[in-house]
Amino acid sequence: MSVIVSAAIEEGGRAARVGWADGTSGHFHAVWLRDNCQDERCRHPGNGQRLFDILDLPADLRLARAEPTADGEGLEVVFAPEDHATRFPAGWLREHRYDEVERKAPGWLRDGIETWGRELGDTLPSLPFDAISRDERALARWLGWVARHGFAVATGAPREPGTVIRAVDLFGFVRETNYGRLFDVRSEADPINLAYTGLGLQVHTDNPYRDPVPGLQLLHCLSNAAEGGDSVVVDGFKAALTLKDERPEAFALLARHPVRFAYANASTRLEAKAPMLGLSVEGELVEVRFNNRSLAGVEAPGEAMAAFYAAYRVFAEILERPEHEVVFKLSPGDLFIVDNRRVLHGRKAFTSAGGRHLQGCYADRDGLLSTLAVLGERTEGSA
Repeated sequence: MSVIVSAAIEEGGRAARVGWADGTSGHFHAVWLRDNCQDERCRHPGNGQRLFDILDLPADLRLARAEPTADGEGLEVVFAPEDHATRFPAGWLREHRYDEVERKAPGWLRDGIETWGRELGDTLPSLPFDAISRDERALARWLGWVARHGFAVATGAPREPGTVIRAVDLFGFVRETNYGRLFDVRSEADPINLAYTGLGLQVHTDNPYRDPVPGLQLLHCLSNAAEGGDSVVVDGFKAALTLKDERPEAFALLARHPVRFAYANASTRLEAKAPMLGLSVEGELVEVRFNNRSLAGVEAPGEAMAAFYAAYRVFAEILERPEHEVVFKLSPGDLFIVDNRRVLHGRKAFTSAGGRHLQGCYADRDGLLSTLAVLGERTEGSA
């Protein structure tokens, strides 16, 4: 319940203790409150950016007053020595408490992420391409699946080259790489990448040799008369948490020691170094980098190398467990999108006699998340 019932200045004015009606409390430093002032004198009304910098604030900043509003829906404060008065909404303060942050073990997932396995194949997160192109609610639902599951399908897209770029235009911008703004995935006589063959591909994340890696990959089926070639996707977060549950020491090794990934051809030299399992500074699982074809070297210390490779093997085995795989056949016009920092994708081997032609491109997650947030605000409460 976001109603403030008490406020007390502490530490000689350097902080305040705020209490809510349900017994929750928060400790806020004066400098933090001043830096987060939300009124029009301190924030641009159009974009919310600060109109001051840290050096504009007095070094001896303190609270001269901190009291709940009469209705308890806000906190009124006055800062000294500048005599700057402002008001903080009770709900905003509660949401931004920082002194009682829950301490979690490494490998936790942020709220809103839903892991999955083979059962997702029974009800693929799928909508018609025409729907997500024309209806904001359908687009928000589709993008929401990507945010939660890291994967979604659009069916019935036009079988025209470049359609995959139209899909990205719905939420963001294409991430251009050495493969081009748009790339074709089909068998070639002299392939620059094994994806351009009929070989089966172990599930993997794309471009681990980049820093940062492309956040999203999209693939659109223009034709598919080949025998085989079924697409496979695996939730890397689900697999990583399975590893953590079954072999916590293996999870720790893959999260601690970096791996060097590299790619090279006649015109390109790319290299990046990162752990296979990426954790944020708070310990949140934020990334999986797994690509056997591009692994150029493990940089674990000698005494940990054998254990690291054992952990790598166990993780690879978990990724290939049938209960973790969603397998589906792309029909002409089908398009799918994966969170390339989470969902691994691969394919079964196929014969090139019937022909199989996909077009793909990359994009970044921030554009998708931004569009999803705007769509949520725009459609909230509407019929």
